[in-house]
Amino acid sequence: MDKLQAMRIFRRVAELGGFAAAARDLGLVPASVSKHVAQLERTLGVKLIRRTTRRMSLTDVGSAYLERVSHLLDELEEAESAITGLHTEPRGMLRVSLPMSFGLLHIAPALPGFLELYPDIQVDMRFNDRVVDLVEEGVGVTLRISTQLEDSTLVARRLAPVRRVLCAAPSYLQQAGEPRAVGELQQHDCLIYTLSSSPQRWLLGGEEVTVNGRLQADNSLALREALLAGQGIAQMPTFLVGEELRAGRLVRVLPDVEPEKHYLFVVYPPGRQLSAKVRLFVEYLQAWVGDPPRWDRGWDAAVAGT
Repeated sequence: MDKLQAMRIFRRVAELGGFAAAARDLGLVPASVSKHVAQLERTLGVKLIRRTTRRMSLTDVGSAYLERVSHLLDELEEAESAITGLHTEPRGMLRVSLPMSFGLLHIAPALPGFLELYPDIQVDMRFNDRVVDLVEEGVGVTLRISTQLEDSTLVARRLAPVRRVLCAAPSYLQQAGEPRAVGELQQHDCLIYTLSSSPQRWLLGGEEVTVNGRLQADNSLALREALLAGQGIAQMPTFLVGEELRAGRLVRVLPDVEPEKHYLFVVYPPGRQLSAKVRLFVEYLQAWVGDPPRWDRGWDAAVAGT
């Protein structure tokens, strides 16, 4: 058995969700694909794929193996490309981890243009707000929004500032009144983003305040809906609430007070040569985001927070 070939076939079966689809993609007959996977399972002594008449799914062991195999095959592909000069013609799978709300709103729309430019690259977008282990999960590049990146082993580039504002719906302020100082936020319902490094401690204009509220969430799109429904005050990025501010559905609170600065970082796995597809993706994103970033472009100072 050609184990390397079997690993490649197994990964393609997992990516495409079936033996027949993988066979078509690889130019093989389905029986050959099934045989390679079965031989790989016998060699490893484990079951990688559950097969039924209607569908297939990875076992827990199969999922773990897929992550390791994908990382190994990607490394091999990059090594071969560097030697043969194929890095000038990027190809293969690029796995990208994206923050949920930002990725859906501002990166997903960029992908069709990237795929059109580079038809031999496939992109696997993974949307979540947790900090992924790039090496363990076989991720080629991730975007993170933070004040700074604490892990010094990561290779990172700052792409753009991510401005945040305090805001609320007019209906909330009409009912609860508008705070005139940072300390007065303690008397208000504040909407808490639980994945923040300090969810209830807000740093505003260099002043720290502890806030509370009846609603918290681990997704900023959910908090935006609560804001629009008049449920309280929140710190929100302008990429998420800019249109609502411009339309008057939300208004700024304490507009002269600047929240703690955040930035959009693009991060690569540590200890790896930057592959052609990662480099091209990062360059494409930088041009797409622009300076100033596209979501802040054309706004007046009161909205953009500049």
